Amino acid sequence: MTSRATPDAAAEPGQAPLVVRTVRLEGDHVDSLLGLLPTQSPVTWLRRGEGLVGWGVAAEIRTSGPTRFADAVKWWSETTARSVVRDDVAEPGTGLVSFGSFAFADDPGDSVLVVPEITIGRRGETTWLTTVSRAGLDLLDHHVTLADDPPAPVDISFADGALDGERWMTVVADAVARISAGDLEKVVLARDLIATATAPIDVRWPLRRLAESYPMCWTFHVDGLFGATPEMLVRRERGLVTSRVLAGTIRRTGDDSRDLALAATLARSSKDLEEHEYAVRSVADALDPHCSSMNVPEAPFVLHLPNVMHLATDVAGVVHDAGTVTSLQLAEALHPSAAVGGTPTPVATALISEIEGMDRGRYAGPVGWMDASGDGEWGIALRSASIHGDTVRLFAGCGIVADSDPEAELAESQAKFVPVRDALGPA
Repeated sequence: MTSRATPDAAAEPGQAPLVVRTVRLEGDHVDSLLGLLPTQSPVTWLRRGEGLVGWGVAAEIRTSGPTRFADAVKWWSETTARSVVRDDVAEPGTGLVSFGSFAFADDPGDSVLVVPEITIGRRGETTWLTTVSRAGLDLLDHHVTLADDPPAPVDISFADGALDGERWMTVVADAVARISAGDLEKVVLARDLIATATAPIDVRWPLRRLAESYPMCWTFHVDGLFGATPEMLVRRERGLVTSRVLAGTIRRTGDDSRDLALAATLARSSKDLEEHEYAVRSVADALDPHCSSMNVPEAPFVLHLPNVMHLATDVAGVVHDAGTVTSLQLAEALHPSAAVGGTPTPVATALISEIEGMDRGRYAGPVGWMDASGDGEWGIALRSASIHGDTVRLFAGCGIVADSDPEAELAESQAKFVPVRDALGPA
């Protein structure tokens, strides 16, 4: 197994430093952040109309292998140390900011951390513009303008990915047998679905649809990986750290009274509560070395999304090593949690590699952003897809425990394809 780190040539030592300027924008100049996004290397991290969008590439590093996180952290430390920053806003996400997307597995582990040339952010009533350049202040007078509307995908068709439904259910049954035999407690198995159009797909189209349909999720795009994740792996802000754990799922029917009854069933389900407990425990254990105090609720709540409901727990803590450990390093410590890998994690991830039958790429890996202080937000790349030209590869995963039923898990995976599948359709 090998590792490599490939920075852009302009970031090599001896090159000009990054010149970074953040200025406040008048709120009425910016309605929808996604409406500003052009086609030039767009990045997004949005929830309920707030967050960050950016475009252009001022600097980036591509890493791989088991040291993909460490190589990115080292590059980020060196990049921030060489940068010249004027920040007139001083909010989380202002100044020098990078966006990242990291592979689920060590091999091949292809990952990326990128600094956009232009970033526009919003938090509450505050909106700002950050420009990043290696040629001085050439971007300082950048004018914020609406981008052209993206075209809808043309003639989308769907086909099975690595495994069809029948073969995937056989894999699930195999996993259940191994769990029942005592090999492990839980494993998360994923499957893929391939969407093909007759022309290249503009990623801004599904991004807009996802942001509209799933405002309570984090709509993201980094280097061809996009989605709307309900799961915050880790947020670190001014000494506080939080993580939202989701495990245990039931599909919604669209009938409010029926869904309330299903939510109550989910909250009492021994199978789902067991799966959720594993996930919460893995997150709390990973954060504990970094926190001086931590709050782990005794029972989960039910998170209602348009297509499914999840058991959810928000873990919170006070970090004591913020000066030496970045939010990306916390994300590495948490990855893969039991929510996307299994329990025990090494056994579960080895089983995934053995029987899942596909390369996850950056699906279910950390995705998000980080500022120069190391604060940031890293979600888990769920309800997601990778896009390349006219092809989109959709992903969905399910937590498998001893009581799992293969047909029920297949139905759950179909429900988890819905957000991206619908986002590729017409308005």
